[in-house]
Amino acid sequence: MGHTDQETCVHIRWMIRRDMQAVLEIESSNFEFAWSEEDFIRCLRQRNCIGMVAEQEDRVVGFMIYELHKNRLHILNFAVAADAKRQGIGRSMVSKLMGKLSHDRRNRIMLEVRETNLDAQLFFRGLGFRAVSVLRDFYDDSTEDAYLMQYRYQPTADELAHPGGRLSRLAG
Repeated sequence: MGHTDQETCVHIRWMIRRDMQAVLEIESSNFEFAWSEEDFIRCLRQRNCIGMVAEQEDRVVGFMIYELHKNRLHILNFAVAADAKRQGIGRSMVSKLMGKLSHDRRNRIMLEVRETNLDAQLFFRGLGFRAVSVLRDFYDDSTEDAYLMQYRYQPTADELAHPGGRLSRLAG
């Protein structure tokens, strides 16, 4: 049998200082060019940078670092522990982010994915992300290109029928 019974008890919360060790372990086991603790701290010190972790039975099994911008969310770093993959943990974290999107404010999620990281490309494609451009020689640590991937918020029929707010008036 699969891990379907475990999928339900994934708890997603803000990242705290105490999570750092687990996050660093997941990071280094997932990526050849891993972020250091300094990288994480420098990033999380920015006012618009947010860390999220997924917990399963009191163990951190995944994390996501993202930035809030005026009209988009930008995923900077995202990984799930090797022994916790394929249980819907990554999907839960991305869904949480999608829930923050709206028709009139932040309406898309962006991220860069290494051209060699096929797993990540397929994962995000499966969630409705599309590659919108190729970023040549994007990384400092290798000559790889990156794909810029984007997910756009799908407005409901109701939102389209009653467009509230400034944008529709400006556009009209």
